[in-house]
Amino acid sequence: MGSISMAAGRPVQVYLDLLSQPCRAVYILLTCTKIPHKVHAVALRKGEHRTPEFTNMNLMQKVPVLVDSGFILTESDAILKYLATQYDVPEHWYPRQPQQRARVDEYTAWHHTNTRAHAAKVFILEVLLPRHMGSAVDKVALNNALSNLKNTLDKLETMFLRRQPFLCGDDITVADLLAICELMQPLGAGRDILKDHPQLQRWRSRVQSAVGKSFDEAHAVLYALRDRRQAKM
Repeated sequence: MGSISMAAGRPVQVYLDLLSQPCRAVYILLTCTKIPHKVHAVALRKGEHRTPEFTNMNLMQKVPVLVDSGFILTESDAILKYLATQYDVPEHWYPRQPQQRARVDEYTAWHHTNTRAHAAKVFILEVLLPRHMGSAVDKVALNNALSNLKNTLDKLETMFLRRQPFLCGDDITVADLLAICELMQPLGAGRDILKDHPQLQRWRSRVQSAVGKSFDEAHAVLYALRDRRQAKM
């Protein structure tokens, strides 16, 4: 992937694989807010995250990684909040007001062991493990994962969305980016996990509208994976 410079100024360097949910969240924030940046593609499926050069930046050998004038930062949650704080973007992405910011932090703390863990598990069981192991989908494990995911989706509606348009209030925040990118991931297997959740479907539409073309740009690789799988069926 080539460089993408969206505004004047020295670009921040980001190392991404857009098949990764957290990488897509970072990409969407960078592109829709026009933060000057250059994307370095890191193909996880080719082991490019295990090279000595990449390992020097991140000993955990994971994406995303941000490099800003020699400052190296890992972990998508930290990267998103750094970008929203460091660069001239609308305040709603990571509010300065303490209680509003705390709502974003509340969701992102919850996210990693709930939305991320359960949506990713469905994708792993339905796509990654069968591909790498050459085996059939473990239906029992998949059904258990889908049950856990349903509980998470219910909580997203009752704990976070309730009667507000976005997870943390009236405006989109980095929390919405982290969440939507995880919930889109099972689409790689042709599974729309929000089809029985109209409230979450309306939220997805609001997020997509708020970020514009960045949404489909970020998810193009996932759409392609879905289309290839469906063509084989």
